[in-house]
Amino acid sequence: MKFFDLPDIHDGESLNAFYKKLLDQVPDLIFKMVWKADNLYSVVFASESVNDIYELSVETFLSDTDIFFRERIYPEDAEGFIAAMEYAKDTLSRWNHEYRVQLPVKGLRWMRITAKPEQQRDGTICFYGRVSDVTEQKDREREIKISEERYKYALQAASEGIWDWDMKSNTVYFSAQSMKIIGKEEKEAVVPLSFWRARMHPDDIKGHEQARKTYFNGEIPSFENIYRVLNDSGKYRWVLSRGKAVGYDDTGNPVRAIGTHKDITDIKEKELQLANTINIIGSQNNRLSNFAHIVSHNLRSHAGNLKMLIDIFKGAKEEEKQEMLNQLEAISDGLYVTIIHLKELVDIQFEVKIMKEKLNLRHYLKNILNILHNEITKHGVNVEINIPLDVTVNYNPAYLESVLLNFTTNAIKYSSPERKPMLSFDFEVIKGVKVLSVSDNGLGLDLKKHKNSLFGMYKTFHKNQNSRGIGLFITKNQVEAMGGKIEVYSEVNKGTTFKIFFNEDD
Repeated sequence: MKFFDLPDIHDGESLNAFYKKLLDQVPDLIFKMVWKADNLYSVVFASESVNDIYELSVETFLSDTDIFFRERIYPEDAEGFIAAMEYAKDTLSRWNHEYRVQLPVKGLRWMRITAKPEQQRDGTICFYGRVSDVTEQKDREREIKISEERYKYALQAASEGIWDWDMKSNTVYFSAQSMKIIGKEEKEAVVPLSFWRARMHPDDIKGHEQARKTYFNGEIPSFENIYRVLNDSGKYRWVLSRGKAVGYDDTGNPVRAIGTHKDITDIKEKELQLANTINIIGSQNNRLSNFAHIVSHNLRSHAGNLKMLIDIFKGAKEEEKQEMLNQLEAISDGLYVTIIHLKELVDIQFEVKIMKEKLNLRHYLKNILNILHNEITKHGVNVEINIPLDVTVNYNPAYLESVLLNFTTNAIKYSSPERKPMLSFDFEVIKGVKVLSVSDNGLGLDLKKHKNSLFGMYKTFHKNQNSRGIGLFITKNQVEAMGGKIEVYSEVNKGTTFKIFFNEDD
């Protein structure tokens, strides 16, 4: 290898000329600025690029340094430019600053200056640096920022957050909107996968796992699942999660997946309300249909009997008319009772909002037992009450009295003559629902035979002259009108238990 000495490299050209040619090829403005101890500064060198950067000649720029402040720098950026320059001088730290200039031809441009200050022995500080036109970079940054802001706003408007699952580390990035869903500060976070999984509703985990498995097995083009997640307020929010795998290892196994979270709680609650309303309307229509059949059947029977007797009465002899009048009176009384019963059912079915109060269950039961004291004594009924003194139910007072009265009178009415009557009232809580059981050791019922007609109107199952078959029908309607339900357990000649489930929601 042969080394050449400097004169041969430059071919008689001076070092200054050689370096100047090199610097003039650089698109950035290369400069040297001297800041003297008397706080005066001057630019002592500038490359030819000053023509393109500031649209000034080298001679003008060097001879009139202040022209930069008078005619080029954007007025609003001048103060910051000077402050950054003086800070770099005073601290001998690198000068990095971005600013705008207004050029005669190119117009408004963004510049970035970077320079290194060095202090000389005489106290003079020299800046060696460059100025770059970064307008295109700033435009791209602005476009990216605008795009990000639009995307962020779109996600916020749609109540959507972003998740990014790293399957290797089993960590997940959650955007600020995702963290907001669970009641956290609106700040992005990277947490273990278990952080989110632990908040999922237990009943939804299996479905979520199945949806994920179905996607990774290639059965569907993307992952989608709706589930509930617990927020910091202790309430569950409904979330629609969508996503796809975006990264795979060398063997084709997924290593990264990204997707979105959308809070659909309001939509889900409206769906549930709509489904509940449809169920209520369906149930109401069924009850109205049954009610129409009952009205048609019973009123037609009374009306038919009444018309028949009137027709016979017209041609009857005088001695027969009195007896017929008695029959007409009986039919009239029966019709009146039927109309009263139908009115009670109409009141139950069509009352828009039944008022509820917090009622002491034991207190109301005691009132009913006092009302029926003579009947209980007459039949020698042994009554047992297993209801705590402080138990309350959110119920309508008139309905509670009616329900307790009907079940108690039925137990007394259908007691067995073969044994001493027993009547028990028991309270329990089943899956968070308050339940009252009314049990007797009376005649009992064949549920296989009568279960479907047990709560029918005018349905009787024992040869009791006082039975009209209206009590259980009205009671069931009252309980259901309050949002509850009735269950029955019975065995012939052993007794019956009715369970009343109280729905205390408003």
